[in-house]
Amino acid sequence: SKRGFSVRSFGTGTHVKLPGPAPDKPNVYDFKTTYDQMYNDLLRKDKELYTQNGILHMLDRNKRIKPRPERFQNCKDVFDLILTCEERVYDQVVEDLNSREQETCQPVHVINVDIQDNHEEATLGAFLICELCQCIQHTEDMENEIDELLQEFEEKSGRTFLHTVCFY
Repeated sequence: SKRGFSVRSFGTGTHVKLPGPAPDKPNVYDFKTTYDQMYNDLLRKDKELYTQNGILHMLDRNKRIKPRPERFQNCKDVFDLILTCEERVYDQVVEDLNSREQETCQPVHVINVDIQDNHEEATLGAFLICELCQCIQHTEDMENEIDELLQEFEEKSGRTFLHTVCFY
């Protein structure tokens, strides 16, 4: 967003899950729950833990962007490019797009870049995704150049990218 891209963020699960006191005890919220409500709930539960692991900071940032999380499957907006950071999410997005009735046949490129869910990896992943978006933006013919571009990024980053084209 800071680099001039129109960016939106979505969840794909049935609920919003945030890390809890143990890996098997996440904090689970409905998509109708606001970031402010989540923030206050975690503050009440264990301010020190959720400050230390960065969840309160993330929620504070999120609530300045939009009131609550959004679920991808409930959004009917049209995108040129959808980026996911986990193969499971990629599969859910592709499945949802393929289950929709095609109306305009406008293509949407869905690309997955696996990024571990921690602050350091997220930061590195954000730079990689931003660079990828800048390169895509500067292609003359995205449809014909994207496969080659992704191959270059795979070699450069040592990461594997999944890519598919779906249609609206």
